[in-house]
Amino acid sequence: MLRESFPCPQSIAIVALIALSTTVSADDSWPQWRGPNQNGVAQSGNYPVQWDEDSQIAWKKQIPGKGSSTPVVEGQKAFLTSGLNEKNVLMAIDTSTGEIAWQLDLGPDRGNKHKKGGGSNPSPAVDDGRVFAYFRSGDLACVSAADGKLIWQTNLQDQFGEDTLWWDLGSSPMLTDSAVVVAVMQSGPSYLVAFNKETGDVMWKEDRVLDAPEEAAQSYSTPIATTVNNKPAIAVMGADHLTLHDAATGKTIGKLGGFNPTDHKYFRSISSPAAEGDIVVCPYARGESVTAVRMNDLAAGKGTDAIAWFRDDLGSDVPTPAIDNGRVYLVGDGKSSRGTIWCLDLNTGETLWTLDTPKSRISFSSSPLIANDHLYVTGEDALTHVIGPLSSATPTIVASNKLGDDEPFTVASPVPIEDSLLLRSKSNLYRIKGQ
Repeated sequence: MLRESFPCPQSIAIVALIALSTTVSADDSWPQWRGPNQNGVAQSGNYPVQWDEDSQIAWKKQIPGKGSSTPVVEGQKAFLTSGLNEKNVLMAIDTSTGEIAWQLDLGPDRGNKHKKGGGSNPSPAVDDGRVFAYFRSGDLACVSAADGKLIWQTNLQDQFGEDTLWWDLGSSPMLTDSAVVVAVMQSGPSYLVAFNKETGDVMWKEDRVLDAPEEAAQSYSTPIATTVNNKPAIAVMGADHLTLHDAATGKTIGKLGGFNPTDHKYFRSISSPAAEGDIVVCPYARGESVTAVRMNDLAAGKGTDAIAWFRDDLGSDVPTPAIDNGRVYLVGDGKSSRGTIWCLDLNTGETLWTLDTPKSRISFSSSPLIANDHLYVTGEDALTHVIGPLSSATPTIVASNKLGDDEPFTVASPVPIEDSLLLRSKSNLYRIKGQ
């Protein structure tokens, strides 16, 4: 069904996606939340399909403190955050041994408002030997990847006002060619801000104050790098709106509302948008809707006519979709849709196939990974279903992989590294070997 506020247009135009902020490099880097192109897709590799606590585990490392950030990878180090001894901590893990190479305190931990995480929920980002970490306290720091030495640090709340989120922070920093960008979407002052990677100076700040009621004004989603009219841009989802911004200046170049036509007070958003080509896919309404928008048309001022398709019979509240080769993969996490996997045509929104994982009370907060023609879907008990081959007409669950650390809550997403996977459970980080 289609809501009147979202009419579905008849024609769809696809424009090639170019000039993203980062590209897949030879050292298998995974530089930011959802990977190099922020779509949850690994480069080619012989990734593991089947494992358990006693097989295919290269190493297992207990991570001190509390955190749910997904690791990022550059070179032979993985970087993640944790709340430890009431401090925000950034740490580097040697990916060959699993040992902690260094860790650094970066301010007071102000989290622990939600059972699934804490003040260290955002994933770091890493670029050219510099790691960027952001915390619920407002602290944003740039650290040397080699030795953990602080390069610069600032605090967004000291600069721009205190945070008013009801729960712990979830939005991760994202990268452009020259900046690290943070979205602050809350009941108080909301904005998008870019800091110079080298100096920490503010390059631009764009206010994002939109007409959304109460908690609906709050968002835990992460901005994504994309292109609009062949120019680098940023897409942001939250506060009942999708906005597009010029990556160089932050200026708003497109805006679409209507995601909350009934003014529901509690439509906070968690799942981030995902894009391929000219189309950005936006889950919303606590997993009750998905909207696909043609970004060039939105920037041209076409409003709701920029909508490529709309579905209100499926969705994803927490897991962010994965997109690859014109297909969108969504993980259901609602009461009636928990564990349902949908594959949709990116251009039309048509359902290509649906698959139900075994019924369970365990939900899904991790986002899916596409690797080697398979989809990896991890539950909050660290049980990972491997679904494929994705190139077949009817993919199946080829393995369901259980780990010893099955205590809730696994929130981090699996990360590809060489021919292995990194998987952060509630208390441990695993490196799982390829077959």
